[in-house]
Amino acid sequence: MSAPDLPSSARVVIIGGGIVGCSTAYHLGKMGWTDVILLERNQLTSGSTWHAAGLVGQLRSSANITQLLGESVAIYKRLEEETGLATGWKMNGGLRLACNEDRWTEVKRQATTAKSFGLDMQLLTPSEARELWPLMEVDDVVGAAYLPTDGQANPSDITQALARGARMAGVTIAEHVGVTAIEVENGKVVAVVTDRGRIACERLVICAGMWSRAVGKLAGVNIPLVPVQHQYIVTEPIAGVPRGLPTLRDPDRLTYYKEEVGGLVAGGYEPNPIPWAAGGIPEGFHFSLLDENWDHFEPILKLMLGRVPALETAGIKQLINGPESFTPDGNFILGEAPEVKGVFVGAGFNAFGIASGGGAGMALAEWVARGEPPYDLWPVDIRRFGSNHRDENWVRTRTLEAYAKHYTMAWPSEEHSSGRPLRRSPLYDRLKAAGAVFGEKLGWERANWFASAGEEPRDRYSFGRPNWFAAVGREHEACRERVALFDQSSFAKFMLVGRDAEKALSWLCANDVAKPPGALTYTQLLNARGGIACDLTVARLATDRYYIVTGTGFATHDFDWIVRNIPAGLDAHLTDVTSANAVLSLFGPKAREVLAACTADDISNDGFPFGTVRTIGVAGAPVLALRVTYVGELGWELHVPCDYAVTVFEALMNAGTPHGLTLAGYRAIETLRLEKGYRAWGGEIGPDHSPLVAGLGWAVKLKSNTPFLGREALVEQRAKPLPRLLAGFTVDDPDIVLLGRETIYRDGRRAGWLASGGWGYTVARNIGYGYVRDPAGVDADFVLSGQYELEVAGERVPATAFLQPLHDPKMLRVKA
Repeated sequence: MSAPDLPSSARVVIIGGGIVGCSTAYHLGKMGWTDVILLERNQLTSGSTWHAAGLVGQLRSSANITQLLGESVAIYKRLEEETGLATGWKMNGGLRLACNEDRWTEVKRQATTAKSFGLDMQLLTPSEARELWPLMEVDDVVGAAYLPTDGQANPSDITQALARGARMAGVTIAEHVGVTAIEVENGKVVAVVTDRGRIACERLVICAGMWSRAVGKLAGVNIPLVPVQHQYIVTEPIAGVPRGLPTLRDPDRLTYYKEEVGGLVAGGYEPNPIPWAAGGIPEGFHFSLLDENWDHFEPILKLMLGRVPALETAGIKQLINGPESFTPDGNFILGEAPEVKGVFVGAGFNAFGIASGGGAGMALAEWVARGEPPYDLWPVDIRRFGSNHRDENWVRTRTLEAYAKHYTMAWPSEEHSSGRPLRRSPLYDRLKAAGAVFGEKLGWERANWFASAGEEPRDRYSFGRPNWFAAVGREHEACRERVALFDQSSFAKFMLVGRDAEKALSWLCANDVAKPPGALTYTQLLNARGGIACDLTVARLATDRYYIVTGTGFATHDFDWIVRNIPAGLDAHLTDVTSANAVLSLFGPKAREVLAACTADDISNDGFPFGTVRTIGVAGAPVLALRVTYVGELGWELHVPCDYAVTVFEALMNAGTPHGLTLAGYRAIETLRLEKGYRAWGGEIGPDHSPLVAGLGWAVKLKSNTPFLGREALVEQRAKPLPRLLAGFTVDDPDIVLLGRETIYRDGRRAGWLASGGWGYTVARNIGYGYVRDPAGVDADFVLSGQYELEVAGERVPATAFLQPLHDPKMLRVKA
C-alpha cells in the first residue's frame, strides 16, 4: 500500500513525532487549528520518547514552570477517557530523600517552594518514608518530602493517545517522512521540503528531540542541545513491590526509581557523563539503543544497592542505554527562534520530557497560535541563549556539566565552571589580579566579589551565610559611604538608528523617550496585555539615534523583542554594539570627586544632572557617560571604547585612592539594589506583571495621549482593583536567610511568595520582594495593614511589609 500524498501547504508543520510534537499537535487541534501536519521521519516515539523512564514530577524553582508541569498531570489524567487509549498514567506520588543536613535544608526549602506555588509537599521522617517505600534502607536518611500528585506514565502510550487526540481534532500525522530542507525568505519560514514533496507553511515547529539542532540548522536557527548517553535498568518482578509504589528520587545517591509490572526501573545521573554522536547522529537511528555500558553504570548500581538491597538478587531484564538531548543549563527549550520568524522550537528536555510534554505542548501551541506563551516562560525561552551557544563544542562541554549536576546540591548563587573563561572584558586580568572571584553570564566573565589578603578567592556555597558574605559587605559599605567601581562591560548595548527612530521607540516604550538629545530614560517595553516584556535604559544621542542598554542575560531576548515590534514601514534599524564598549560604573558619594579628577568637562549637578547622557573626555578617552544608577547612589555608567578601557580604569583607580575607592562586584550590586527597591526583570518583574502591579506606574506615560504598545491594557487594568501588588518585606533575625520563593502569609493566610531575597548591609536586615495577592483586589492600604509572616524552610518567621525604598526614598543621594 503506497503512502498517501502530502498536502502542498499547511498552516503549521510540526517536525517530530515524540511526546512534545504530538502534544503540540493535540493542543493546536483543540484550539481549532486543523490545517496542521506533523511529520515523523520514522514512526511515532521512535526517537527518545520510546525509551524514556516516564517519571512525572512537577516542582521546579519557577512558579510558571511548575504550573506548566502541573498542566501535564491534568492532561494525562483525562487523556485515556478522552481518546480511549491507555496511557499508563498513575498518580502514585513522588518521594525525595535527604541524607545529610544540607540536603535536608534544600528539601525543606523545596517544600516551602511547593507551598508557595500551591502544591502539597509533605515532609516525612525516615520511618514514614519507608512506610511508603518499604524496599528501601533508611539508616542514612535524615528526612524526605512527598508530593502526592506526582506520578508516572508509559511514554509511548501517552504519545499515541496524544496523537489520536490530534487526529480526532482534524490534525494530519504523516510517518516515514524525512525533512531535507527548510525554505526561508526575508527572515520568515515559507516551506518545508521533504523526501515526499514540498509543503508551504506559515509556521514551523521543531520538536525533533536530539535531531533538533541539525533540523534548526536547515533554517538558520541555533538550538543549543547535544545528545548524552543515559542508562537505567529494568528488573524482573521483585517480591514486595506494590503496584502503587511512589516514584523515588535519591539525589544524594544520584538515583531514581519507579515501579513497572511489579519490578523496578532504576537509573541515575553519573558525575562523568558520556556524550554521543559528536559527529552527527547516524542515519537509521530509530527505535535504537546504544550498547550496554556496565562499567560506566557500575558506580550508580553500587549506590542503588545501598538503598534497595533487593536489587542484589533481582533479575535484570535489560540495561537500557538510550541517548537523550540535554542543554547547557538543564532547562528545556521553547519558543519562537530569534533568527527566523515563524520557526518555533520545543526540544532539549533533559530527561524530563514526559513530565513536561503535556504542558510544553500546550504552551507551544498557544505560542504558535497567538504569538506569545500563555504566561511567562523565561527560564525555558530559547532567547535566553546567546552567541556563546553557537559553538557546539562549547555547548557540549557546558551540557555535560549540567547533566552531572542533575542531582547534586542546588546551592544558592552556584556558578558553572566549564567552558570558562570565554568572553572577557578588557579589564579581566586587572580584576583577577585584584582578587576578583568571577561568575559567568551568557559567556561573560563578571566579577562577583573581591577577596582581600587572607581570603580564599573562590566560592564556597552554603544555605547559610556563604564565604563571600563579609567581602560583599565591604564592597556594599564602600559604595554607600565612599565610592566603588564596577566593571559592567557585559551589559547588552544596542543602537537604534533611522529617521523614524523616535516614532518607533515612542510606540515601543511605556515611558516618554521623545525627548531632546542628551536625555536618558528608564523605561519598560510592554506586551499587548500590559506585561513588562523588557526593562531597560534608553539614551537619546541625536534626532535619529538612540543608545539602548539592558541586562547581560537579556541580550538576545530584548534585541528580538525590539526588532519584532518596530511597526512596519518605519526607518529604524537596530544594531548590537555590545562588544564595542566596556562599561565602568562609578558609584558612591565621592564619585563626583573621583571623576572630576579625570576630566575637564563640567560634571557638576547643574552641568550634568541625573537622567542625562553626554560624551566627555576621561583621561584622554571619549566616554559616553550616563548619569543613572542601579545601586541607589550618585554616579555614572561610563561607556568606554574597548581600546581605551584600561587607560580609563587606571585613571579612575589612581584618582580614587585618596577617596577610598573600592573595586566591587555583582553580588554587591544585588544587595544595593534590594535596599533601594530597584526591580529585576526575570525576578520581580516580567511579562506577567504590569508596571501598575509592580509599583512602576510613575515610569509610564499614561497621562499623555501618546499611543504605545500595551497602553489599552493598562488603562483597563487601572480602572479595576489590582489583583496583586509588589511589596518589600524585612526580617530582623540575622540567622534567617532569604533566597526567594519563601511563602508570604498575610494575617495567617497564604498571599504569595518572594521573587527575590537577600541581606541589606546598610539597613542590617533581611530583605525580600514579592507580590501580595488577593482576588478581591490589592492596594497600598491592603498591603500595609496586614500582619505578615514568611515561611522559610518550613518555619514561619515574622516579617514587616514596606512599599517605599528602605534606602534614600526621596532620591536625594542619587540626585546630589
